[in-house]
Amino acid sequence: MQRRSIPAICLLLIVAVTLPLAAAPKRVLVYTRNYTPDGKGYVHANLADSVAAIRKLGAEHGFAVEHSDDPAIFTSPELKTFSVIVFASTNNEAFANDAQRAAFQAYIRGGGGFVGIHSATGSERQWEWYWKMIGGSFDYHPPLQKFLVRVADASHPATKGLPASFEWEDEFYFQKHTNPDVKPLLVADPAQLKDPKKAERPANAFGNAVPLAWYHVFEGGRIYYIALGHKNEHYQNPLFLRQVLGGIEWAMGRDR
Repeated sequence: MQRRSIPAICLLLIVAVTLPLAAAPKRVLVYTRNYTPDGKGYVHANLADSVAAIRKLGAEHGFAVEHSDDPAIFTSPELKTFSVIVFASTNNEAFANDAQRAAFQAYIRGGGGFVGIHSATGSERQWEWYWKMIGGSFDYHPPLQKFLVRVADASHPATKGLPASFEWEDEFYFQKHTNPDVKPLLVADPAQLKDPKKAERPANAFGNAVPLAWYHVFEGGRIYYIALGHKNEHYQNPLFLRQVLGGIEWAMGRDR
């Protein structure tokens, strides 16, 4: 009787140890730093709305959300606790020093997930590695207006179930230093835009299909970026939030 109870006790101990670990939710860091030394950098009004929206997505879909705009959080021990880092409309200097950049770089190279929203490509404008990681660096946008967006790949979790095209009012982002390895998810034709300075703009290499959302695997990390998301009300829009959720879940390895 005693011999037969030992395996059972061992099994109970294993279950008791592993169940809490399995139940622990994934953690997502939403980062919103906007900084220039002269204090003149543009700060989006959507930051509080984006944080609240992602907190709500986490509560509904089983991941914990922490928010910070303090670059001191970028240490390797701290970053290891997060499955995904979201740069939500960050702009200009995301980090305060090279040690923080190195910690972020190590996180990506260690398989960490990253999601960039809207002006995240306007962060770290002098750091080539960051351009390659996120997929490009912000160049310019015409005035906010409505335009038609097309889904280039409907198989990704961020675009699955979306209409083939949809009208959207936003800032149409053009990027420079585009990483040729990114895989476009949303595209749009810039010919439809009202751009008073179009003749002064650099030549567009993408023809009628400028990427507005994309993904790729970069140095071991899963990277998703969406250029949409300027307006506060976008963070209550189900069509937009579906894409943000799909990007976060794909970045953390929850392929659907």
